[in-house]
Amino acid sequence: MPAGLRQTVQGISGTPLPHGILGASCSTVIDVTEDSIHELNGVEWLAMGCCPARDWPDPCEDPVPGAPTEKEFCRPETEHATPITVYAGAECSAPGFSYEEARAQALASLALGEQHAVEAGFMRTKLTRDALDITPAEGPLSMAQGVATLEGCLAENYGGVGTLHVPAGAAALLGCCNILREDPATGSLRTLVGNCAVIGAGYSYLNQGPGNIPADPGTAWLYITGPLAIRRGPVDVIPDRGRASASVNIRNNDRRVLAERTYVVGTTCTICAVNVRVCE
Repeated sequence: MPAGLRQTVQGISGTPLPHGILGASCSTVIDVTEDSIHELNGVEWLAMGCCPARDWPDPCEDPVPGAPTEKEFCRPETEHATPITVYAGAECSAPGFSYEEARAQALASLALGEQHAVEAGFMRTKLTRDALDITPAEGPLSMAQGVATLEGCLAENYGGVGTLHVPAGAAALLGCCNILREDPATGSLRTLVGNCAVIGAGYSYLNQGPGNIPADPGTAWLYITGPLAIRRGPVDVIPDRGRASASVNIRNNDRRVLAERTYVVGTTCTICAVNVRVCE
């Protein structure tokens, strides 16, 4: 049928992936208010619970070989999180493309895609920079072995519930050995140990290991961290409605509208990474 006879209807809306970093019930998302807006410049805090608790022998019993003779004390470390600004822009010829249409396009793209962008930003600026690579010298592990190795690393260094970070492209392999189960109370995905799982399209997009090195073909990088606290700023539309005319470039008559917001993604204590096989 000729294009001129087609009826214009409402565009098809989408839903962000339910187990991503913003929707997995693994993260505490904090909407920043005007009173705390400076937190979007980055935050720092004293780490809580990263120092181990240790056993102490009963002084009334006979000494145990190798038992400690002095109690150890731990100095808390300062941790920090840096801002990640995510954006989506709409562009089209100004005739027939109003400011309100461009604004709606930019906002829709941001709403659907910001989770992907936050995951990619978190992988690039935090996971790949600070993770301890525990891949054995023999090479990549199976998915089940990789998750087990990560959970062992976290358990040895942090006593609380952590967060497993898995590329979306490798997620189907988590079902082969019942590695994850859905928590009926929250809808989150949990391992048998109890750690929460984020299935991230942004992690698939980058698929980088420590040092920002891309994964070899047929492999993927998995990470595990402590819990996540995510600060989220308001959405800014540029230009705003009061300056709608500024969206048009008078040299080419194109209209551009940008929607963006800033996130600060924090985690605590240990970050471990392992390379796994996704093609057997």
